[in-house]
Amino acid sequence: MRARRAGPTAVLLELDDDNAVSAAYDLLTAARTEGTLSAADIVPAARTVLIDGVTDPDRITALLPAGGPSAPSPAAGSSPTIKIPTWYDGEDLDDVARLWGTDRAGVVAIHTGTTFRVAFCGFAPGFAYLTGLDPRHHVPRRPSPRTRVPAGTVALAGPYSGVYPTPSPGGWQCVGRTDARLFDLDSDPPALLTPGATVRFVEAA
Repeated sequence: MRARRAGPTAVLLELDDDNAVSAAYDLLTAARTEGTLSAADIVPAARTVLIDGVTDPDRITALLPAGGPSAPSPAAGSSPTIKIPTWYDGEDLDDVARLWGTDRAGVVAIHTGTTFRVAFCGFAPGFAYLTGLDPRHHVPRRPSPRTRVPAGTVALAGPYSGVYPTPSPGGWQCVGRTDARLFDLDSDPPALLTPGATVRFVEAA
């Protein structure tokens, strides 16, 4: 773990992997809830956590284990699991089945049987990068991205699963679709999936 100052009131933590990022995020979020850390924002990414609006930047590393955390807190994910109803009829479902050495039903069983965690958000408002797939089920991006992926498309790329909140170009492997609303400015918070949340996909009838 490396801590870098990012302006007068922010600290950027550089970490080894997504487990370390999740662990740091859990610890710092808990510290803010308990009142032992004053911070305006705690923002995880693929290999970093940005803590902004801190009055004492040196306090950040003091809250974390020497060398940095390595595993998410056991208490994380204790909030209700968010369930995403999904129709598994994506254009790339057969390709994913081939990569996984199974059939369509096998892909559905693996995907719905996985407990995902929102590692971080990005790309578009409401787009959450979900981790939890076994490394055997990581898949490459498509060799050529599509110019338009419909809103609600459930897709896979690398170690991540995700749902496109709005129509956009995209190169992920599309396995299904959902009618869940991923981003709504009238909701609080606007994003359905926020960092640290636990997510399960449920096959829709």
